[in-house]
Amino acid sequence: MLLRNLTSPSLISTKQPFSSKEEVIEYLIKKLAAEGKIHSEEEFYQAVMDREALSPTGFEGGLAIPHGKSPTVKEAAFAVATLEKPIGTWESVDPNNQVELVILLAIPKAEEGSTHLSLLSELVTRLSNEEYKNNLLQAKTNQELYENLDAVQQKEPSTSHVEKLDKTVLAITACPAGIAHTYMAAEALVKAGKELGIDVFVEKQGANGIEDRHTTALLKKADAIVYAVDVAVKDAERFNHLPKVKTTVAAPLRNAQDILKEALKKAENSQKSEYGDSNVAEYETEDKSVKTEIKDSLLTGISYIIPVIVAGGMTLAAAVFISQAFGLQELYAQEGSWLWLLRQLGGSLLGQLMIPILAAYMAFSIADKPALGPGFAAGVAANLIGSGFLGGMLGGLLAGYFLKYLKKTVQPKGTFAGFISFWFYPVVGTLVVGSIMLFVIGRPLAFLNEGLIQWLSGMSGANALILGAILGAMVSFDLGGPVNKAAYTFCIGAMASGNFIPYATFASVKMVSAFSVTGATIIGKKYFTKQEQEIGKQTWLLGLAGITEGAIPFMINDPLRVIPSLIAGSAVTGAIVAYFDIGLNVPGAGIFSLALLQGQPILLAASVWFGAALIGALISMILLIMTRKNKLNKEQRNKNMQQNAA
Repeated sequence: MLLRNLTSPSLISTKQPFSSKEEVIEYLIKKLAAEGKIHSEEEFYQAVMDREALSPTGFEGGLAIPHGKSPTVKEAAFAVATLEKPIGTWESVDPNNQVELVILLAIPKAEEGSTHLSLLSELVTRLSNEEYKNNLLQAKTNQELYENLDAVQQKEPSTSHVEKLDKTVLAITACPAGIAHTYMAAEALVKAGKELGIDVFVEKQGANGIEDRHTTALLKKADAIVYAVDVAVKDAERFNHLPKVKTTVAAPLRNAQDILKEALKKAENSQKSEYGDSNVAEYETEDKSVKTEIKDSLLTGISYIIPVIVAGGMTLAAAVFISQAFGLQELYAQEGSWLWLLRQLGGSLLGQLMIPILAAYMAFSIADKPALGPGFAAGVAANLIGSGFLGGMLGGLLAGYFLKYLKKTVQPKGTFAGFISFWFYPVVGTLVVGSIMLFVIGRPLAFLNEGLIQWLSGMSGANALILGAILGAMVSFDLGGPVNKAAYTFCIGAMASGNFIPYATFASVKMVSAFSVTGATIIGKKYFTKQEQEIGKQTWLLGLAGITEGAIPFMINDPLRVIPSLIAGSAVTGAIVAYFDIGLNVPGAGIFSLALLQGQPILLAASVWFGAALIGALISMILLIMTRKNKLNKEQRNKNMQQNAA
């Protein structure tokens, strides 16, 4: 890259008498305006100062590179100033930095992912050479400094004499803006690794997602991991087996060698665990099969919705408990009351946020950050068409694969790189995925719901056992999805018509899935993962409140075994409650409905109603354990066969 193409002698000033950062920036902005590089001095100044607020633009060795990305910039350019007296108050990654050389970058908004990064990288690379930097600082005239910008540099001292060590250190770099320090810290670590004779591989988690993702081979080979970050690390589970050094993203610019030495010391003093599937699934999306990619996507979505399910479920449970324990049903139903608001808070987490979060992070797992917007849109669309978590799963996969296709087809290169990354991907992805969800998938699901409700209504006079079993199966078929909602709609409609048995059946069955999951993960603990065991410890509480969503992670992870297991127990529960003609005339949930049951003496009604839920949960629990055990045995047999074949 020829730096002189992006500046001119009139944009360069030497030995200027400034005493503050603001003075230098204002002066250089006026230079850029006079050269016709920006439309508005005020707007660009604000853009530069907004960037200054994110993290320091002063570095070390007297260098500062402030920059602004704004629509007011006509074309990419930079202005340079050297100072008579160093400025010690410029916020820098090196607290002792005395700024003498300032390079102000002006980047059009549309080029923030391309020209910005390439220019910044080129400047940092050249300025890391002390001779090159000194030539700029010692220039006596504007023209001399301009000529020195592209002067041939002497090669840095060779590192061929450095003793090569059989050590590999991985690193993650990430800053809030995801651009400047992310790439500069990466370069500093790689350079320091060469000087120390060790292999350093850096994964940049920047504005365009993850770049240079660490491969499984590197994860197995590595001795340690360095986190040079100011934000959370993505997919940190990959590095659970490695000794870690955590620092800021700016630290490698000051002392990269010391950081790497610390990592090597930790590697020597601690035992590295064996890398395996327990650490993380395969993350190399290019080499993953579709089956593995879908599985990883589901697991990622699950990990993000679990806190939402627990928080929303327990908040809603608290509202239901307060209303029924203290006879506050009217307040519970009164719009705007404190209890109604508490109910809405829990209900919104489960009803409005859960599915969009599931879809968004499933899409994120497949196509990284650009897929988040379309993924959330797919989840919102799933809510609008009433397709529940199954629709959310489908929408997440649709968004992920569509964005993956877009990223391969329309790559963020050249002048429009920023436009493609920050406008084209999310907007086109949202419009396409949202439209498919709303107008292609929506009608069949709506037709299915209507058909189910009519079918149930036609059976209301049939044998109570059959009706109860069908309602029970529908409640646990998709745990809050369209089939469950169809059953709920029928039960509410029957209640309005004076038939209270269907809703009592519905309320009892809603406890089955949660109870069975808790029982299975406790009694059959060895067959379930640590994460599943932790989820299982909490789902029984959600079951007491009649909240089925706690079992969703198990259903998503293994639907072909979990769904039939839950349906079997739920059908038995529904049949028992309906057979005994137990009714419930108040929409409630879970254990809190015990005192409101009708059709039998209260103790008998309560015993049968709750006992039926326990019987159904016992059946489902046994089936969950048996099917999981069979699955693990089958996987072990296949693994043994593959090993013998090898």
